[in-house]
Amino acid sequence: MSLSEASLEEQMRELDRIIRHNPVIVAILERMPLLELPDCWLAAGALFQTVWNVLCDRDPQAGILDYDLNYFDASDLSWEAEDAAITTARVLLGVEADVQIRNEARVHLWYEAKFGAPCPAYQSTRHAISTFPNCSSCLAVRPAAGKLEVFAPFGLSDLFALRTRPNPVLAPPHVYAAKTARWANEWPQLTVMPWPETAAPSVSGQS
Repeated sequence: MSLSEASLEEQMRELDRIIRHNPVIVAILERMPLLELPDCWLAAGALFQTVWNVLCDRDPQAGILDYDLNYFDASDLSWEAEDAAITTARVLLGVEADVQIRNEARVHLWYEAKFGAPCPAYQSTRHAISTFPNCSSCLAVRPAAGKLEVFAPFGLSDLFALRTRPNPVLAPPHVYAAKTARWANEWPQLTVMPWPETAAPSVSGQS
């Protein structure tokens, strides 16, 4: 049985094993508790692209542009507060990689100007991650009680099948098109599913 057909429990164990091939991810997960950022998760590209790399017998860090740390703090929506968190976190993490740190509580303040579509005020980091444009990018992990906590609202089957499926709940089609064009060039084994003409996929497979 292929990993794409395995149970979610088996897939999560394999996800944990695979992402630990990437030393940057290992370092971030070890140091995340030092940041003391509320509702903080390592999410999206660095995770699913590490998996793609390992499945394609590449260097686990190949093609990864940055590492996304997302947190949620609605107590102060100013840019100054987020910038202070970014500066402190980058010092404490101390990794030689581009770590993008974002307060998801304030994304609705700037999203439409950047992407051309309105964004609702998120209620949590998980809420934000659930709206990322590719179902496999709706993925996040964090250390919890000595183990890895995984959030995967669309499951992990697409990830292990080397398949990218659009999640058209927020981002406009051109965002998905631009991302998948780069990914297909970087990972030729990838199957890119087209942008749908009908409703978005239902959210399931949470963990």
